[in-house]
Amino acid sequence: MTHALTVKQAIREASAAFEASYSLSPRLDAELLLAEALGVSRERLYAEPERVLTAEESERFAGFVKRREKREPVAYILGRKAFRTIELQLNENTLIPRPETETLVEVALERLQLVDKEEPRVLDIGTGSGNIALALAAEHPTVRVVGTDIHPAPLEMAHQNAVRLGLQERVEFLVSDVYDDLPGGARFDVIVSNPPYVTEDALRRARPEVRGFEPHVALIGGDHGMEFYERIVPGAPPFLEPHGTLAVEIAEDKVVEVLALFVSAGRYEDIDVRPDLGGLPRVVFAREKS
Repeated sequence: MTHALTVKQAIREASAAFEASYSLSPRLDAELLLAEALGVSRERLYAEPERVLTAEESERFAGFVKRREKREPVAYILGRKAFRTIELQLNENTLIPRPETETLVEVALERLQLVDKEEPRVLDIGTGSGNIALALAAEHPTVRVVGTDIHPAPLEMAHQNAVRLGLQERVEFLVSDVYDDLPGGARFDVIVSNPPYVTEDALRRARPEVRGFEPHVALIGGDHGMEFYERIVPGAPPFLEPHGTLAVEIAEDKVVEVLALFVSAGRYEDIDVRPDLGGLPRVVFAREKS
């Protein structure tokens, strides 16, 4: 892709290349990467389909195309990803936020509406890029959120996202292994988590974009994908305010096992399941039984 191309030709050639390399959205990928190479919005591409790329733009776009042909996710090439009302910066240390996780944010916001406090508190376990914590702070004007992760590297990116979004006064990020390193006496009105829940076997069968590029530590939840649920669910009540909510994202094949954990803990009531937009069970949540 070194000859002079128009915008229309560049999209067509890149789309064909991505389709050949089994992209699920070849034209969208081409448009997003070309817009980035040109420094314009995606919508602007349609306004100037016959515009000829400069040599510098063509070279930059060709580099993006090569990376995508190797199945590198578009979000990593761009270095960012939209999530609900915010846009997050990403790098190789952070999982790419999924649309399904927006369901967890919706549940948390609903539960926060029931909290009669000026500044309700939320704990986000395994915060990664900070997408859940920052989305909650962006959409709730007074909530205060603590986002934790066992690894410092993603927390650096999460903090940068908080500063860029102007939310650093209400969102704090801490290194903590689930509940182990939280400040003494910490209590929260809502605890949320999208923990690692992929098995080693499932990861081996995953698409190359996931298997080859996303951080495995943020994906794998032990031999059966339940390791973190087995700590988060029974361990939450001491860190919840009376009648506080625990909400966790799940894979659709984990719903029975995760529900069983809530029941066997003996500390929850009003246990419920919320489907995502695809109709699959995605969030299990319940109130602490005081």
